Amino acid sequence: MDFTLNAVLRPRGTHPVMSSVSSPSLDLQNLHLGFSSKRALRSLRRRTGTCICTSQEGSTLESKRRQQSSSGIGKTRSVAKDESLISKSHISQQDGLPPLVSALKASAAQNVASFHFPGHNRGHAAPSSLTQLIGLRPFVHDLPELPELDNLFSPEGPILEAQRLAAELFGSKETWFLVGGTTCGIQAAIMATCSPGEHIILPRNSHISAMSAMVLSGAIPKYIIPEYNCNWDIAGGITPSQVNKAIKELEMEGQKPAAVFVTSPTYHGICSNLSEISKLCHSCGIPVIVDEAHGAHLGLHPQMPRSALKLGADLVVQSTHKVLCSLTQSSMLHMSGDIVDRERICRSLQTLQSTSPSYLLLASLDAARAQLGENPETIFNEAMKLATEAKILIKKIPGITLLELSSFSKFPAIDPLRLTVGSWKLSLSGYEADDILDRNHGIVSELVGRRSITFAINLGTCKEHVQRLVSGLQELSACSLQIETTEAKVKDRGHEPFPDISMSLNPRDAFFANKRKVSIGESLGKVCGELICPYPPGIPVMIPGEIITERALDYLKAVRRKGVVITGASDPLLSSLVICDV
Repeated sequence: MDFTLNAVLRPRGTHPVMSSVSSPSLDLQNLHLGFSSKRALRSLRRRTGTCICTSQEGSTLESKRRQQSSSGIGKTRSVAKDESLISKSHISQQDGLPPLVSALKASAAQNVASFHFPGHNRGHAAPSSLTQLIGLRPFVHDLPELPELDNLFSPEGPILEAQRLAAELFGSKETWFLVGGTTCGIQAAIMATCSPGEHIILPRNSHISAMSAMVLSGAIPKYIIPEYNCNWDIAGGITPSQVNKAIKELEMEGQKPAAVFVTSPTYHGICSNLSEISKLCHSCGIPVIVDEAHGAHLGLHPQMPRSALKLGADLVVQSTHKVLCSLTQSSMLHMSGDIVDRERICRSLQTLQSTSPSYLLLASLDAARAQLGENPETIFNEAMKLATEAKILIKKIPGITLLELSSFSKFPAIDPLRLTVGSWKLSLSGYEADDILDRNHGIVSELVGRRSITFAINLGTCKEHVQRLVSGLQELSACSLQIETTEAKVKDRGHEPFPDISMSLNPRDAFFANKRKVSIGESLGKVCGELICPYPPGIPVMIPGEIITERALDYLKAVRRKGVVITGASDPLLSSLVICDV
């Protein structure tokens, strides 16, 4: 049979409308090769029509089409019928689904011959070893940036609507979905506020993404040593007075910080006084960036601390996948106020985010938002109840200590869903206690330190698991109190971090400098070429670009002897260090 392709450039995923012709040649006069806008492609898609078999009507239409094809009639499809079908089951929120989830469902249900990526081709070539584990459906919905699924970098359809709904729920002026985790959001926030040579005030124990953001942006750090509790060997947040001091010190040098970066809550749930910090910074025209990776749920229950957005932060990055329920690696970046240039945020995200974003991750963000939106006032009631009950029972267990706000009295709040327990009174390190709980009770914690273990309560936590945790801690207490053990290994308290830091190179210059490895003895006085961070407490002792001092080396040797894990070092035994060859 002779036929010609449509004389238009069709978007991926749409059906061709085939017409019988008398000539075998292809009519290329109207075939325009080039880039079209997404808006034009979507308009074109609506005109060409698509068979979407997601409703009973869609299934019936597809069945009739197959019957007509087998009988040799109806070779030319009715565009009008297809448009009618699309109007009823297009990317609108079918069946009450969130906009991006709805669009993904409709797109995956199309009866198409797909000649696009990814290579598993809507699951047809999905690896069997993985489908045996998770099934075929994730592959069916693992679609590329098709026109009907919108464009992450210039959204006009379901992504735009999903982000708008998220902004409405969380109380931001604008929200961006992130497929590179909170790491990507922190990097974008710092790049959007700091230019090369400008200063940023931040805690010494900021996430490594803040360090990499300074490499990308060329910003110069002004570090604040966070509050530290040596009994727990845990770092807290930073205070308004510390921020004010850092601003004044920069002013004395003739500098003004381009941004202030705060981690709140911390991994252990300690919340900084963001309201006062924001007021202080805004009085000086300085934007506040908050790493709220562990606090996407804050403000969603009357007994929870207020969210960073409600407390005046300008840019807030949240790991929606932590306490909330999106897929791992998916996060959100929220903007409030008008201090930060929106277009610069967009440019930074376009630089950092993948041009092939996972629509499973994006849809999971939309779904997590919708899950909260169904009953935002009560959704955390059960989790809060379980956390409260757990704390009451844990406090009664001999030898087990529960981290409470009194241990960090300078701070206004602690996340009620984060349970941190100390085991040093049982003569057990956090690592030993965690190993026993895992091996004997199947209890998997979120975070382990030298003197403590942290457990995260979330929407998926069930009462049976909380009961298992309490029973495990009770048994741990009973067994440990009966055994004669030496307290020497855990009775000593942590080493308080020190503030005397001398920077020779900024993080960007240090990153690109030539490096070599020398013995730890030779490293004294040299410029550090790697990030050396004992955990706990997670406060770097040396950061690339800083002078290696005798005090820093003595500190590292001391904590190393105590079995503290040293992260970032190319030689974990610390017999050698990487230095910048300058």
